[in-house]
Amino acid sequence: MNIFAKTERQKRWLQKLQEKEATFKSSAAQIDELSIFPKDNIQALVDIGYTSSTLPTAYGGEGLSVYDMVLLQETLASYDANTALSIGWNLGVVGELFERKLWTDDNLDFFANEVLNGALINRSVSEAQTGSPTRGGRPGTTAVKKGDTWMLTGRKIFTTASPVLTYFLTSAWIEEQQRVGFFLLHRDLAGISIEETWDVISMKGTASHDLVLNNVAVDASKLVELPETPSGGQINAWLLHIPACYLGIAQAARDYAVHFANNHKPNSLNGPISQLPNVQQLIGEIDLALIQARHLIYGVAETYDDEDRRALLTNEIGVVKHTVTNSAVTIVDKAMRIVGAKSLQRSNPLQRYYRDVRAGLHNPPMDDMTIKKLALTAIEQDQAKNAVHA
Repeated sequence: MNIFAKTERQKRWLQKLQEKEATFKSSAAQIDELSIFPKDNIQALVDIGYTSSTLPTAYGGEGLSVYDMVLLQETLASYDANTALSIGWNLGVVGELFERKLWTDDNLDFFANEVLNGALINRSVSEAQTGSPTRGGRPGTTAVKKGDTWMLTGRKIFTTASPVLTYFLTSAWIEEQQRVGFFLLHRDLAGISIEETWDVISMKGTASHDLVLNNVAVDASKLVELPETPSGGQINAWLLHIPACYLGIAQAARDYAVHFANNHKPNSLNGPISQLPNVQQLIGEIDLALIQARHLIYGVAETYDDEDRRALLTNEIGVVKHTVTNSAVTIVDKAMRIVGAKSLQRSNPLQRYYRDVRAGLHNPPMDDMTIKKLALTAIEQDQAKNAVHA
């Protein structure tokens, strides 16, 4: 039993995902080996209403919280990481949009109906010249107003789940306003194309290709967001779907290694290698790291979902991402040490977990930014305290 599943709704959704476990696990190796986007998996999640689950109940969705999402995404990632990360972006964007009411009521009403009808969305913000948008670079993609129409031109990288996205929530620089705006672009608009550039060794099935915009004309109403700062200026706990994914990979690696240790019986021993002190040491260290990471992510998610305590959070979202993803890398490494050279065989899932888990280090926020923000917060808090007593 999952000790973090607290409500009947959570248990019901976990059961829905568990019914997909065998199917998702059986295709995971082929998805990785051939760099195939898991369209069938995504459609299966659409069919059970998972992709609209973070839509509030007032709009017809399930109203899942950040905590709920973390619980389900961790489980899903233990089945297939490519599926989990791809759909996690959709869940997170939908959750953030409606929680913070980032758009007008009309736009939210329209989009809620789209989501309920199976529409999928992701933000398209990263660019080759600017790197991660969390570092504050100005997008090279431009938006120019012509009458009641915006004309967008540019290229976005890392557009995860590009084969199935219905909408691209795309950032662009608006020269006349000297600011960044977000435009809601339907994939069928003239001038939109996907260039298949995703050629990596991690998360090979996420189809995080380039989104190319060539004089895309969109109605003025589709300028849906004008954030005050590049990052929106607020804590976005919906990004916890990222560490939840890598936690799921780490759990899968742990389970494989423990099963291997209990069943691998070299003739030099009287039983399985799980009886060896060094193997037990590694298993213990793995479970220690998992428990630490899991209590951190669920604790922060629970705090965020409590509106009375949410304002107390400062850098915890970044700390969760930093801690969980780095712990996941270490956990998979130790699992491979237990299994030995067999873990490097292409037929062995551990080599896939090893490659996939590394991708977490390059998802936002970056480790160096998290550490810097912690330091600056501590310094500023001390300066403020001294100012009060001066």
